[in-house]
Amino acid sequence: MKPSELKSKSLSELEKELVSLSKAHFSLRMQYSTQQLTDTSQLGQTKRDIARVKTVMRQKELNDDINTSKAT
Repeated sequence: MKPSELKSKSLSELEKELVSLSKAHFSLRMQYSTQQLTDTSQLGQTKRDIARVKTVMRQKELNDDINTSKAT
């Protein structure tokens, strides 16, 4: 998932995306531990996607804080 796609989403959509990615990562880890996962690069890709979502969420939170402090 590209950061530009994530930046256009709202915080609630990002939270849903984060939950979905976390579930997918858990599933991949279980497949890996039972040696059913053939493409192990999916684990790293999912971790990076989770990090991207968290980064964009934090940027939006900080941006909102700055905007509210400027308004007062």
